[in-house]
Amino acid sequence: MSSSDSGRVRAVLDYAAARMLDATVLERIGIAIASTTLALLIGLIIVAAAGHNPIRFANQLVVGSFGSERAIARTLRYSTIFVLAGIAVAIAFRAGVFNIGVQGQFIVGGIATVISIIWLAPLLPDGMIGGAVLILVGTLAAVISGGLYAALPGVLKAYGGANEIITTIMLNFIAIGFVGWLVSSPFNDPESTATRTERLPDNVSLPSIVFEDPNLSIVGLIVTIAVVAFVAIVMTRTSFGYDMVTSGYQQSAAKYSGVDAKRMIVSTMTFSGIVAGLAGAVFVIMIQGYYTDPSGVGNYGFDAIAISLLAANNPIGVIPAGILFGGLESASSHIQINSNVPVQLIDGVVGLVVLFVAVPELFRMIARRTGLGGDDR
Repeated sequence: MSSSDSGRVRAVLDYAAARMLDATVLERIGIAIASTTLALLIGLIIVAAAGHNPIRFANQLVVGSFGSERAIARTLRYSTIFVLAGIAVAIAFRAGVFNIGVQGQFIVGGIATVISIIWLAPLLPDGMIGGAVLILVGTLAAVISGGLYAALPGVLKAYGGANEIITTIMLNFIAIGFVGWLVSSPFNDPESTATRTERLPDNVSLPSIVFEDPNLSIVGLIVTIAVVAFVAIVMTRTSFGYDMVTSGYQQSAAKYSGVDAKRMIVSTMTFSGIVAGLAGAVFVIMIQGYYTDPSGVGNYGFDAIAISLLAANNPIGVIPAGILFGGLESASSHIQINSNVPVQLIDGVVGLVVLFVAVPELFRMIARRTGLGGDDR
């Protein structure tokens, strides 16, 4: 490529980056909707090319996500975990830190919930009060373990200069391997033929109100909305949130104003891990009731990266983004059961949506970090 061609490519990138960085909130919402629509259209073309009826496939996408009370409950169940995990990612991204390890923190939080409840259950009475205490203890164990597990890459980045992307990815694999060993050996249920822990006691469950789905509780939804509101307030109305964002994107200004950037990195990662651990606790208590091989619990932490990007790392925006992904997950389950469309094709369509919705905001973040879009940025 000649120097003139390189210059034109750079000019195009600068223009595109400038448009993305200067986009208003409404324009970014429009970009997200357009990206999602385009991804679904391309997905339907691929479905048609594979010899399946795209109209029937599109209909099943809608029916499987919002077509009945059962489908809505299933969508909300998935959305609850996606929103919590998405918030965990957004906290770090807003502070300029890449926490790719939400999946690992989610897994560590979930197993901590199960172990703490199983250990403590024989010491407490049966019934509602004992169950409430166990839920509180299990949730506390999850947020502590998730926070500590996220603090580790934060310390390595702040005081050792380690790249948090690499360390958090590695910690994901460590969490999957170690928890997999816990589930298959010391905490394996000897009465089960499957690789899983003992079930949580019967009094450890959230009440099923409004929806009859045993794996969805309005309490879980309320907790999720409360967490979203809390994180939004912390990040926009408190000095801690202001220092987080400033230290992430304007380190010199943060240092000038007396912010300890290293301590803020560790605090940010810990805060992010606490929410990820809470997501693990809600997953275990509301949905699963035990813990199984962590490689099969779902990629909530990984999908949360796309959810956060789709929401432009805005805590409130994570709610509709999480519902979109919850709906896709619910529709995927429905289509697998009610059609002959191969599961690989369904995953491919969902993957297209993830790719298309993530790329615009990812490009925006890269532009902000690399200076694309002009020297005045």
